[in-house]
Amino acid sequence: MRVVGLMSGTSYDAIDAAAADLALDGDTLVLTPLGMISTAYENGLRAELAGALPPAATDLATVCRLDTRIGQAFAAAAVRADLELCDGRSDLTASHGQTVYHWTGSGRVYGTLQIGEPAWIAEATGRPVVSGFRTRDVAAGGQGAPLVSVFDVMWLRGRPGVPVALNLGGIANVTVVADGAGGAPLAFDTGPANALIDAAVRELAEGDTTGGAQHMDVDGALAARGTVHPGLLRKLLDEPYYALPAPKTTGKELFHLPYLRAALDTCGPLSAEDVVATLTRLTARTVADAVRPFGATEVIASGGGTRNPVLMRWLREELGGGDAEVPLRTSDELGLPSGTKEAYAFAVLGWLTAHGLPGTLPSCTGARHPSVLGSLTPGAAGRSLPAPLATAPHRLVVRAPRRPRGPWG
Repeated sequence: MRVVGLMSGTSYDAIDAAAADLALDGDTLVLTPLGMISTAYENGLRAELAGALPPAATDLATVCRLDTRIGQAFAAAAVRADLELCDGRSDLTASHGQTVYHWTGSGRVYGTLQIGEPAWIAEATGRPVVSGFRTRDVAAGGQGAPLVSVFDVMWLRGRPGVPVALNLGGIANVTVVADGAGGAPLAFDTGPANALIDAAVRELAEGDTTGGAQHMDVDGALAARGTVHPGLLRKLLDEPYYALPAPKTTGKELFHLPYLRAALDTCGPLSAEDVVATLTRLTARTVADAVRPFGATEVIASGGGTRNPVLMRWLREELGGGDAEVPLRTSDELGLPSGTKEAYAFAVLGWLTAHGLPGTLPSCTGARHPSVLGSLTPGAAGRSLPAPLATAPHRLVVRAPRRPRGPWG
């Protein structure tokens, strides 16, 4: 079965579309990557989205426009992925949508909202679309995140020791595949990855050589020129979220520009370079602090943060503290491009839903029970889903890319 996974993360910089050929071999789901395309949001759409996100106020007219325009943008990405990566023969689209609000409080998640109307995708591609993955887990008492945990557990199952999957998007999240006693897997958001770094660059780099057009610390250049400010770092590390027990989730509802401004108000004037350096160290420190108690034997990173060499170097330093150094590698070493692993993960979640199989692990999200995720938007007449499966795959392996096969893989 050829599935196109669509993903736009909390950095909302682009839509990633990854195509996968998925086939069941006994109790193993075999994923053959067919490639990825990435489409940046049009500047006006990105600006309107940024202006509507928390803590900004918005109105329903804006939400309607964004839901429609993001749905159309996702549809265009899906059409392109179908043609360029699947020779026009994809079977299913799995769309994460764009998260605009995750309603949390007192350690609970009360609701979540992803926009990007899937009807536009189904209309443009003619394929059925699975979307709205997070809400069912929240309804079952879960955090609704990180949903990639079921993918991580199948993918890393059988590796020696205690492997930890790390995603460095706007928010950092981890999946601990087993604890030191071989117990149930665990997953949670550790805190900001790029969210505060990006906010600082957009706010503080204005007037520099980028003319304020820079949205991220490209290649860690600003952090490399800066010096970590101990006072600011201590202030940021005092955030109560870090002490909460897992499972837990967070987002830009907490880690946003006003949050950063409040912390900066407690310090003297700092250069953009020093602020970005401090925030980069914050990400490295909080990730390492989060995984260390579980006796991690390796950390396998993916996401946009892997392209920041300063962040990766400092994360290696932080993971090297204590009794033993924990190796840090990227998902590329295991056959999955680090920039598109989440899009492939949502392709797998779509495959599970299409076959009537749960896409959550209660120990990872905190839900009362596993759930079949998402809502289905039908495709064109004559395009149906495969028959349900009675048993979920136990493992996932990644094979070298090849050309797509016939219907249903």
